[in-house]
Amino acid sequence: MRQKPIDPALQSFLEGEVILIDKPLGWTSFDVVRKIRNLTKVVKVGHAGTLDPLATGLLIVCTGKFTKKINEYMGMPKIYTGTFTIGATTPTYDLESAPADFRSIDAITETQIQEATQQFIGDILQVPPAHSAIKRDGKPVYLAARKGENIVLEPRPVSIYDFTITNIQLPVLHFSVRCSTGTYIRSLAHDYGAALGCGGYMSSLRRTNIGSFDVEDAFSIDAFEARIKSLTSLEG
Repeated sequence: MRQKPIDPALQSFLEGEVILIDKPLGWTSFDVVRKIRNLTKVVKVGHAGTLDPLATGLLIVCTGKFTKKINEYMGMPKIYTGTFTIGATTPTYDLESAPADFRSIDAITETQIQEATQQFIGDILQVPPAHSAIKRDGKPVYLAARKGENIVLEPRPVSIYDFTITNIQLPVLHFSVRCSTGTYIRSLAHDYGAALGCGGYMSSLRRTNIGSFDVEDAFSIDAFEARIKSLTSLEG
């Protein structure tokens, strides 16, 4: 796609900017990229690390020459907060599919809940969800998983630097995780539930940090749109 002339007030986006966006619930990461392309009229726009539609939080969006830094930003450690729900599982490891295989959590103690986190801290091997965008034969494996095909993925090395249960409201557990790139929090929820012996799935997720970037410094979509309108009206 060829870059068309843009409003002089938006020239800095054409040259290159790093934009921090607080991705809203229900939006894909590409929805955010598309929105920023439409607002800035800049063709060269990309993001540094996908957030699923059911997740919210920090998305780094790069324009112009700063798209060259995307891999650098993607490689930075990330912090996530959210909730796991224990006592059931889902095929997607989150709420994109309905909970099933319900089990009693009556015997689960707070000590077990806290101690079970320890086996996941450090350099571990993690199996990605079958319902993920990992490609096999050029196609995302979730397409085959949705058809009911049996998907077997190899474990991948990831690093979990910190995993803390911050609040217990059974069956919901609030958590904070600091981890390496490539970590699937959905898989962590599933594996953690298995370690407790009752199953579990990710019921909410928010990314709060990527390296030194913090969601507190991010624009909402509406705030970023207002910024662009302000810039173009001032130029006019």
